[in-house]
This record gives sequence, structure tokens and C-alpha cells, in this order.
Amino acid sequence: MPVIVIANPKGGVGKSTLSTNVAGYFASQGHAVMLGDADRQQSSRLWLGLRPAHARPISTWQMEDDQPAKPPKGTTHVVLDTPAGLHGKRFKDFMKLADKVIVPLQPSVFDIFATRAFLDELAQSQHAAKARVGIVGMRVDARTIAADKLHSFVESAGLPMLGYLRDTQNYVHLAAQGLTVFDVAPNRVARDLELWAPICEWLDAR
Repeated sequence: MPVIVIANPKGGVGKSTLSTNVAGYFASQGHAVMLGDADRQQSSRLWLGLRPAHARPISTWQMEDDQPAKPPKGTTHVVLDTPAGLHGKRFKDFMKLADKVIVPLQPSVFDIFATRAFLDELAQSQHAAKARVGIVGMRVDARTIAADKLHSFVESAGLPMLGYLRDTQNYVHLAAQGLTVFDVAPNRVARDLELWAPICEWLDAR
């Protein structure tokens, strides 16, 4: 059972957007998905509460004292939306669970600077040693100088750049309905699905 941890200690980088859409992708493939939310804002849990009955089911991963309970039998994929400021014991606990870690990162010098220390911590952590780590650029136009700088930073960190998600209202409108780009007619979100393709390929790889 793969556990995908979405993590970046900096707030406001798009962790919940990424978490909900990763869960939506797995659900679209027919998997039994659980989505856990350890963030104080509980954005992913709120999103689950908005999810309509006709959408492919995604279950809540119960959290007690910020610790995930063991998923019930039948669960095939788990996605965990982690809090800002993740460090110390909580960092170790979540990394012990992780098969893959996705770090969402926006192309600003402040986000890059704040994330560098976290990437170093990941690289040095024995608890994250078994996990594969990848970066997703959030709210990025891949044709811009900002995207080039982000790519150079990720290369210098020795990590794969999984892809870029553009700044679009599609995510805002769909989130308000408890939906993802994988829940609607492909022609409505064709460009976004193109950008997700390499990320999904990485998620599916063993």
C-alpha cells in the first residue's frame, strides 16, 4: 500500500491542492484511497466534506493527536497532507510512513530559500531513506525565467522535477465543489491533465 506524503514546512505553497488532486488521481484509477489531513487548517478534510456523492469515493484517514491511525483493510493508496512547520518528531513520524514524498514549491526566492533546509533534512534523515522524493512546481508557467530558476535549484538539490502545475482558476473552482481535475470531463481541463501526466507517471512507478 503506497503512502504518498505531501510536505513542505512553508505554508501557502499548495500542499492541499496537490494532496487532493493526487488523491483524486488515484481514485480515478479505481483505487481505494484515503486522504489524511494533519494540517491545523484542515483544508483537505474540508474538501472531503464538499465532495459530492456521485464522485469517486475518497475516505478520510483519521488522525489522533496528529498521528495517523492504521488504515483499514481494503485501503490501497494513502495520501497525507502535512502541516506547515513540519519538523522534529512529527517529521520523523510522517517520514517513517512515506513511500514517496512530493514537495510542492513555488518559484519565488523566499519559497526556495525556506525549502532548501527542508530538502537537506530529507536527504539526511534516516527515516526518509526508503522514500522516493520529487518536486512539483506550483503556480508556474514552465516557459518563464522563474521556472528555469526553479528547475536549476531542483537540479542542484539532486532531486527530480516531476512537473509544473499552472496558475489557473480551475483548481479554485473545482476545490469549492470537492472535485479535482480527474473528476470532470477531460476537455474542460485538457491543459491541466497534460501537466499532470509526468507526475502521474511518477506516482504509478514502483
